[in-house]
Amino acid sequence: MDSTSPDIERYLELDFLRATEMAALNTLQWLGKGRKEDADAAACDAIRGMFDLMDICGEVVIGEGIKDEAPGLFIGEKIGTWREGSPRIDVALDPIDGTTNVAKGMGNSISCVAAALRQENGEPALQDIPAFYMKKLAYPLAVRAAWMRDKSLPIDIDAPIGEVIEVTARILGKEVRDVVVCVLDRPRNAELIEDIRRKGAALRMIVDGDIAAALAPAMLTSNIDLYAGIGGAPEAVLSAAGLRCLGGGMRAKIWPRDEAERQSLIARGWGDKLDYQYMSRDLARGERIVFAATGISTSPLLRGVEVRGSTAFTHSVLMRARTGTVRFIETQHNLQRKTIRLRSAQREIKI
Repeated sequence: MDSTSPDIERYLELDFLRATEMAALNTLQWLGKGRKEDADAAACDAIRGMFDLMDICGEVVIGEGIKDEAPGLFIGEKIGTWREGSPRIDVALDPIDGTTNVAKGMGNSISCVAAALRQENGEPALQDIPAFYMKKLAYPLAVRAAWMRDKSLPIDIDAPIGEVIEVTARILGKEVRDVVVCVLDRPRNAELIEDIRRKGAALRMIVDGDIAAALAPAMLTSNIDLYAGIGGAPEAVLSAAGLRCLGGGMRAKIWPRDEAERQSLIARGWGDKLDYQYMSRDLARGERIVFAATGISTSPLLRGVEVRGSTAFTHSVLMRARTGTVRFIETQHNLQRKTIRLRSAQREIKI
């Protein structure tokens, strides 16, 4: 494959989609079984198996497992064939966003991969943030466009959420009570949740899976208007890559868990970034970005895997930043013939 091709994403995007499809199918066996580490391991095994076949010089720049030492593909891991002349690709991924949901048999879990052509200056196209959590605010294209026209609007991560809701309602032509705000249900978001309730907006809480939730405001098929609150830092980068394709916007700010983490970040040279508001373009740079995701269990973004007799149906989204193309793909898998290539087996395994 010619790494100088002006449209190289087109040749690679379906392979990334196959990786998330295989992860979703291989995870299905663990849905509701209460064993999230086994589910995560199954998804990683399938993704690695697909990556082994891809003609790329790939490197994981945003890995999985930073918070809970779960099985994962880790930062610095090499993926692809690494043949001479193959394109240099930076990869961010979460084999399962929503492992707790999978373990409990709940909705809102996806498998997702973001990939970007390495920048000409050699810097990664996807920014690794060396923190566990970030404070986030994601919003639809109309809100982003309004802020671009008038930067005095309080579309700001430090603005009171009530003001953000008010201006969002005005831009979208809604009543405040009809603005739907999605928040991760965690003690660290308790104050935010109460502020949303006091404002009278429609609150939707999720227990896990904040990538799908952060993308939802930018999806025309979603009824979510805003996503707010503190969630994972790696998930913020994946969300930013997806939003670069969709056209929605996001702000994100490092949120140290405690003073020890704050001091650790300062010691690593990140002290001047602790108050910085990252935009989507800061976290996912360049235009050569591909985002692929497949639903495991149904979320605001995608329907989950459905099995009817000997056929499994997967529901995926495939997006490119340069063209702004968003494809929703339903795939039928004949389970009597379907195989998945697993890294652990080094071969195709029948489902």
